Amino acid sequence: MIQATGATLEYSDQGRPVFACQNIDLQVSSGQYVGILGPSGSGKSSLLYLLSGLKLPTSGEVLYNGQNLKEMHEDARSRLRLKEFGFVFQQPYLLGYLSALENVLVATPKNNNPRKALALLEDLGLGHKSHRLPHELSGGERQRVCVARALIAEPNVIFADEPTAALDHRNGVAVVELLNRLRGGGSLVIVTHDPTMLTEADRVIRIVEGAIQRTDAVDRGVAV
Repeated sequence: MIQATGATLEYSDQGRPVFACQNIDLQVSSGQYVGILGPSGSGKSSLLYLLSGLKLPTSGEVLYNGQNLKEMHEDARSRLRLKEFGFVFQQPYLLGYLSALENVLVATPKNNNPRKALALLEDLGLGHKSHRLPHELSGGERQRVCVARALIAEPNVIFADEPTAALDHRNGVAVVELLNRLRGGGSLVIVTHDPTMLTEADRVIRIVEGAIQRTDAVDRGVAV
């Protein structure tokens, strides 16, 4: 589904090259749960941005279902992200003037699926708070609204960038478990610095200084 080959993301720092990601070779298969693990500043978020087309590689390539993201027009990439991908970020980015239900509906065409949005919120334990504004919800509740928003269009891939960083451990584990349980047949890519959040992952990609150090197959408990 997603294939990165020699993908590199390079910046210039006063004329000095800085590599956020270096020569990444990685495949995310359909329905697979992949964790990207590394310390702060390791390049794990940059890798997620490359895989999702939010950033383009300065060299190498990233393909989605055979399409080279770098060769697509930005409008086409935007439509691809809207149609095929769901996103959950570190901070629960919600529109403050919309209710929880309305915030979920902004991810649907013409806000036309309120029953499904409400069903998702109910499954996430927020049905009784669907009318509340973001400031009336706790941090964990706001992040669960973001999970519902990412899931409502039944995306082929869900990208979650440090979705638990602003939460306590219990709420963080709950959010990750909900993403995994409710993703259906879609793939899930989660970036985190906390290995305890990835116990259900099929694979964990360990990244240091922008380069993949190793891949662990969690279910077999061995490095590959």
